[in-house]
Amino acid sequence: MACDMACDMESYFTMRGGLEAQGEFLDRKSRFIAQLVHVEDEQEAAAHIEEVRSRHFDARHNVPAWILRDGQERASDDGEPQRTSGMPTLEVLRGARLKDVCCVTTRYFGGTLLGPGGLVRAYTAAAQAAIEMARTQDMLVEMTAVAPVGARVPYALLEQVRHLVEQAGGKERAVEYTDEVALSLVFHAGDEEPFIAAMTELTAGNPRIERGAVRFDEF
Repeated sequence: MACDMACDMESYFTMRGGLEAQGEFLDRKSRFIAQLVHVEDEQEAAAHIEEVRSRHFDARHNVPAWILRDGQERASDDGEPQRTSGMPTLEVLRGARLKDVCCVTTRYFGGTLLGPGGLVRAYTAAAQAAIEMARTQDMLVEMTAVAPVGARVPYALLEQVRHLVEQAGGKERAVEYTDEVALSLVFHAGDEEPFIAAMTELTAGNPRIERGAVRFDEF
């Protein structure tokens, strides 16, 4: 089912680039190690999967699951009974509102069969532990739909304009001082509209504003 514009603009969480969160779960001597990273596309997900498989070449299973912001997602049971490992991991990622991430859970077999229910619980717990580590170690970042706005204002209006930015919930990302002031601003998508309306009124219908395309970014 196609996602509407409101769904497309929902905020989500992702891992900070270059970091890896790990979570472990032990059940009847079987060790489950979930390894969670940021990925931008299917190729980066495949690279993480291969790196983990190389790192844990002696493990019984290396179960991958990944989900991208554009809606692509994949999961594999890597030899475990069907829908006992990859899909539960993917469900954990979905439930945590994570996107652009790949989680590979390594299992070292402890000699005792856990059964389908036990496997679902173990893979779920390992993925949840990795996400919890990411949260506590400040490895997660919330990505929000933002609207960049550039505004050029005379010095005499600078403080008034900054007040309008604050009222609209915007942030000033950069400022350049020449014969006038160039402000680089960012707003939550939609919040730029009241700012632009207020600027139009302040400048008697002649606001010097450039609107950028809405994108996902930290706010």
